[in-house]
Amino acid sequence: MPKIKKLFVTPLYHAALSDIGGSIDPDELEASCYAIAEDDEAGQQWSEENGYPGYTSYASLTDLGWRSPIFADLIKLLDAHVAAFARDLAFDLDGKELKLEDIWINILPEGGIHTGHIHPHSVISGTTYVALPDGSASIKFEDPRLPMMMAAPGRTKDAPEELRQFAYVAPKVGDVLLWESWLRHEVPMNMSEDDRLSVSFNYAWT
Repeated sequence: MPKIKKLFVTPLYHAALSDIGGSIDPDELEASCYAIAEDDEAGQQWSEENGYPGYTSYASLTDLGWRSPIFADLIKLLDAHVAAFARDLAFDLDGKELKLEDIWINILPEGGIHTGHIHPHSVISGTTYVALPDGSASIKFEDPRLPMMMAAPGRTKDAPEELRQFAYVAPKVGDVLLWESWLRHEVPMNMSEDDRLSVSFNYAWT
């Protein structure tokens, strides 16, 4: 009988922050995000100059855990989730650790998008979700082999998810998604009148 193996899996970790112990008040986290954004003139300027819709602290702040106690609590939870994901990935870390390298706020208003990108020089990247109004869109992941599929036909509409060339994930407030940093992803347009808030981060091997 023919035997088909599914090789070269692309894992995606999806959990509630509270699944691993501890909890974060989403209202308090949202208020903290807006307070930091309001004070971060450098981040506002960078977002405007670089065509980023809304606001991100990606290029301006590196100390969110110091600025707000709730971010310090969030980082502790993220550390635990990333450690669990690394074990599932069977990483040989050679006695070293995956440590938080960057963490930043994203406020995406109506009409805002974040086009396809990867996170170079990191091992695991991810996002936790603070506010997701209806119509604010899922996150879209791209098959990393797509550039090599020069002559491959498209997939049928009812193809299994693991065979599709793009995957859409609809998280909930309080969820965390983790993936290997080389995985290309994007945020489709926010169709809601309200802001979509998230906190993204990178972990490096040090």
